[in-house]
Amino acid sequence: MTQQYVGTKIITGWEAEKDGQPGYGVKYSDGYTSWSPKATFEEAYIPLGHIENFPLHQQRVIAEKAELDTRLSKLDAFLATDVYSSLPTEERQRLYHQSSIMQEYSKILADRISAF
Repeated sequence: MTQQYVGTKIITGWEAEKDGQPGYGVKYSDGYTSWSPKATFEEAYIPLGHIENFPLHQQRVIAEKAELDTRLSKLDAFLATDVYSSLPTEERQRLYHQSSIMQEYSKILADRISAF
């Protein structure tokens, strides 16, 4: 039986064409390298900047904040839609509360990162 998966990993990527198609070269932590089409890569990965000099546990905190901020941005955009407005009051309140908690969580991660 098939099911869906969400992956979380930190990789090294660089812009690279293959057969005239824009994309990215990808290097995984085990040294394996591959190529990914631009749209596929950009849908799957969030840029973190040059963090390779940080210890791995700090890289994970930076990645966690980047992923959280991306999700928070998408949630906040949803809160401005007609679909959100059409939801029952209780669900709108839960989503608004979720956004507030995510904002606080992001601030905590920012404080941790600034302490690096």
